[in-house]
Amino acid sequence: MELSASIAEARWNVCCNCNRKGDLLWKVAQPNGQRPKRLLRTDSQCVKIKINHLICLYWGVDGMPRVAYSEEERERIRVALVRVGLDLMTKQGIQHTTVEQIYRRVGISRTFFYSFFPTKEDLIVETLYLQQPKIVAYARKLMADPALSWRDGVRQFLHACCYGEKNGIAVLTIEEQQLIFKRLSKESYQMFREKQARLFGTILESFGIRANRANISLFTNLSLTVMVIRRAIPDTLPLFVPEAADETVEFQINAIADALEILKEQD
Repeated sequence: MELSASIAEARWNVCCNCNRKGDLLWKVAQPNGQRPKRLLRTDSQCVKIKINHLICLYWGVDGMPRVAYSEEERERIRVALVRVGLDLMTKQGIQHTTVEQIYRRVGISRTFFYSFFPTKEDLIVETLYLQQPKIVAYARKLMADPALSWRDGVRQFLHACCYGEKNGIAVLTIEEQQLIFKRLSKESYQMFREKQARLFGTILESFGIRANRANISLFTNLSLTVMVIRRAIPDTLPLFVPEAADETVEFQINAIADALEILKEQD
């Protein structure tokens, strides 16, 4: 979506209103294939000209045009940035995804990108928020599947999260966690922890387990441990045996399922 293409061209022409020569006219592309509208620049003051494409043209004191987006358009761009970021991060990893890749795919400039997100880390956190409803929906779908036992549903859910790159789920490595949360503000970090707790609590409830603070904390640590270890072998944890990585993950998933089953029976 190349929003800047809404401005088709600028050229010197005859004013369509007063027939004066020498004024700079802009031809702005209209939706639905309509004929481009010609707009007149007036030199006496800074002028805001509304058009039908949710974009406004501003003329500055230097005579150069400025493009301002409506709140609705800005929100669409923001959502597009988060969605593209999540797509790239799940496919190629967070460390290998650059800000340039994201804003180029959306079709905006680097400067405009930073008007939405002060840092790359702020965008990464938003991508993690974006995928939370998808994760919850997947857990509920497994629990509602009559072909799966409760235990098989839990195991399949944890397996999909551990191998997130194959299932469109972004999982932070140890290094990524350290880098991101070192740069987040205290308020952003606190908000993330609260949303994370709500996420794991909702998943527990979908498993039929009471989501009290103790259960949420245990489930969060157990789940993240197996996900992080799977991503860390062998690069971050070189003393681990990579040939046994998958078997290690399966063992841990079964152990988590055992622990959750005990909690479920207690409830």
